[in-house]
Amino acid sequence: MATWRERAIVAGMQLFQASGAHRLAASFTRGLGAILMFHRVRPDPREAFAPNAGLEVTPGFLDQLLIHLRTQGYDIISLDAALDFLRKGKAPPKPLVVLTFDDGYRDLVEHALPILERHAAPFTAYVTAGFADRRARLWWIEMEEAIRRLGRVDVTVSGTRIARDCATAAEKSAAFADIYWSIRDGGEEQLLDVVATLAAQAGVDARALAAEACLGWAEIAGLAGHELATIGAHSVAHPRLAKLDAAAARREMAESRDRIARKTGVTPRHFCYPVGDPTSAGRREFALAAELGFESAVTTRPGMIFPEHRDHFHALPRLSVNGKHQSLAALDVLLSGAPFALMNRGRRVAA
Repeated sequence: MATWRERAIVAGMQLFQASGAHRLAASFTRGLGAILMFHRVRPDPREAFAPNAGLEVTPGFLDQLLIHLRTQGYDIISLDAALDFLRKGKAPPKPLVVLTFDDGYRDLVEHALPILERHAAPFTAYVTAGFADRRARLWWIEMEEAIRRLGRVDVTVSGTRIARDCATAAEKSAAFADIYWSIRDGGEEQLLDVVATLAAQAGVDARALAAEACLGWAEIAGLAGHELATIGAHSVAHPRLAKLDAAAARREMAESRDRIARKTGVTPRHFCYPVGDPTSAGRREFALAAELGFESAVTTRPGMIFPEHRDHFHALPRLSVNGKHQSLAALDVLLSGAPFALMNRGRRVAA
C-alpha cells in the first residue's frame, strides 16, 4: 500500500514525463549536475512485502543507469573532482554526476563494484563504523524482518498503542508505515526501543542482520585501496544527529572518522549525515562537520549542485535513486533539476 508521499511522488513524476516540461527547464534548473545517492544494489527478491524497496536498486538497473548517463553526455566523476570545480569557480565541460553509496552494505562489493569497474565509474562509499563492528543496529531492516515474521504487532509509541493484525503483505506494509512514521517523529532512544520490542517478539537477531547485510573491516580496508573508491564517514551508530546533544553528535562524527582511519589506514575526508533530512541534520551539524575538518558533507535534501555551493560544502544536496521508480525516464526528470526548483521555490541552496 503506497503512502500519500509515495503517491505524490509518482504523480509528480508522471506529470513531468507526460508534459516534457523538465526538458524545457533543464538548462535553467540542472545547475552543474548532481550527487546521486544509492544504498543497496542487489537482485530483486520479488517479495510483496518490501517496505525498504526504495533503498534498493538491481544490478541491471545500475548498469543501465551508467550507460544512460554517458549516452546523455554526463561526466561521472569523483566527489573530489566535483568539489575542485566548485572551489575554482569553474563550470565542468559536461554536466557532472557523482555516485555515492551509504551505510557500507556487502552488496556494494558483491554486486555494484563489478559494474562500476566495467564502466570505470568512481564512487564514494560512506561507511557506518558500527555496522562494520556489528554493534550498531540496522533498525529499518530489523523492523522489516520482525513484521515479516509476525502475524500481529502490538507496540506503544509516545503513549499511543499501535496494535493490528499483519497476516497479509498489505497488512504488513500498513503496519510498517504506521510504526515507521510514528517512531521517526520521536527521539533516538524511543525509536530503538520500539524496534527492539518488535525484534524480540519475532526472534530477530540484530547482530546477525548486520553481519549478513554489511561489510566487515577487512572488506572495507580492501575497498579503501580500490582506485575508483573514496571512503567517507557515516557516523558510528547511524543516529539522527540533530536528535542528539552537541557533544554526542560531535562524538558520532569524529569517532566514525577515527575508527575508519584505524581500521583501514585511510582517514575519511568526507562525511554523510545519517537520514540526512532537515529533521536529522541542520546548521549545527553543518558547523560541526566543518569544525572537525571534513572537506565536505552530504545530506539527503534533494537538489542540484550549483556554483553557490562553493560556500556550503558541508550541506550538499543529493538525488536519491529510488528503487520503487527504477526507470531511466524518471532519472531524466530528476537530473533536469526541475522538480527541485519547484520544491525549493527557486532556492539553489537549502542550508
